[in-house]
Amino acid sequence: MAFIAPLKGVHFNPQKVGKLDEVVTPPYDVISAHGVDSYLARNPYNMIRLDIVKSHGPGDETNARYQEAADLFKQWLEEKVLVRDPEPGIYLYHTEYSHPSGKRLTRKGFVALVGLADFAEGVVKPHEQTFDTVIADRLRLTATCKAQFSQIFSLYSDPHNAVLTLLELQERDSLGSVTDGDGCVHSLWRVTNSETIKEVQRQFLNKSLYIADGHHRYTTALAYRKMVSEAKGELAANDPANHIIMYLCPMEDPGLSVLPTHRLLRWPGMMGAGELLTCLDRYFLCEEIVGGSRETLMGEVLARMSELERLSLDKSSSTFGVYHPSEDRCFLLSLKQEGRDALAGRPEPLRDLDVVVLSDIIMDKALGLDHHRCEQEKLVSYYSDPDEALDVAVKECLLSEHFTPLLFLMNPTRVGQVRDVADHDLIMPHKSTYFYPKIMTGLLFNQLVDGEEIERIG
Repeated sequence: MAFIAPLKGVHFNPQKVGKLDEVVTPPYDVISAHGVDSYLARNPYNMIRLDIVKSHGPGDETNARYQEAADLFKQWLEEKVLVRDPEPGIYLYHTEYSHPSGKRLTRKGFVALVGLADFAEGVVKPHEQTFDTVIADRLRLTATCKAQFSQIFSLYSDPHNAVLTLLELQERDSLGSVTDGDGCVHSLWRVTNSETIKEVQRQFLNKSLYIADGHHRYTTALAYRKMVSEAKGELAANDPANHIIMYLCPMEDPGLSVLPTHRLLRWPGMMGAGELLTCLDRYFLCEEIVGGSRETLMGEVLARMSELERLSLDKSSSTFGVYHPSEDRCFLLSLKQEGRDALAGRPEPLRDLDVVVLSDIIMDKALGLDHHRCEQEKLVSYYSDPDEALDVAVKECLLSEHFTPLLFLMNPTRVGQVRDVADHDLIMPHKSTYFYPKIMTGLLFNQLVDGEEIERIG
């Protein structure tokens, strides 16, 4: 059972900081070094001053950068740059955005505290692997600042949309809206009605939660709880350290989107399109897409992939696009039975994942590049925007004589596949899902106050 609780959310004071658009950021893990500078230049109160405190290198063990963030957090609270709501609430969070298909959608969810549960308990379920170095950095930031600056993005099942309908019927206070760099509009409202909150809590007592984005942040919260319990002894269920701030979205929500993450492979050495097809022919039907510019070829193969995916209904179509920029040739790949047979050793929920077909069949068996080599030699880059990926691939084929760029185009992982993998206690390959849009950091976050009691039922 999942334990949901209201929180006294912390948010920026527009009277002090000006436009909220200038102080929020995407999650820390998608911001480049160049991006840090651009966010800092927007507004002296930009959230990046609190949330981005990454280590400068393996030998950098100083706590100064974490303490600087903690001191700034305390100062902003004292100066009312940041305000903490006086009473706990649940926060409706809507995101209006343009899907790459051109449709204008609204994703609906809410923000609350969630009681921490070890993954083995089956209450909160992951689908991706985490890395200890990232967790160590986030743990030091959490412990020093006593705050959770970023929300976990999680899914739950609610076919009749009972929870959001209940929250949307209540009186609520608007906390404003922000527009991110992609033109997505993020809006937040606070619901404080105690009976409504208790009913939402009761609704979740028989639900599991599925992490969509934020595996490292969740694992960090587990590590922080362990750190606090080792210092204080066994924690009460309603101790702040026993909770994490989450954005929760029903997996049936019509505004929920998962975008594909395309792969740009840098094949070591020179490989022509004919040689590539020879490698792939054993496992795939390969159909060349012809006519028009490179952009037209890309558009056509992506449209064909999307249509085949739509027609395949409950299962993945296992179709891919591959573009060879050096020869300006594009192909549609459809998995043969021999390719499916080669996945027989994988658990069934993984056999249906395109990202597994790509890593096991295309990369490993067809091209002879195992996951370890791809990671060690940084042979693969990931792009959610196919136009950006195409631009990089074309530029690299003109500049390099030591490798051949090959752009592999993907269909998105389905939400149901995320659920099935998590329910079977399995893990997807790296960069399997890209839930869009990202949750904004700085719109709302959670202060961990020693001695407070979180309002839980159950």
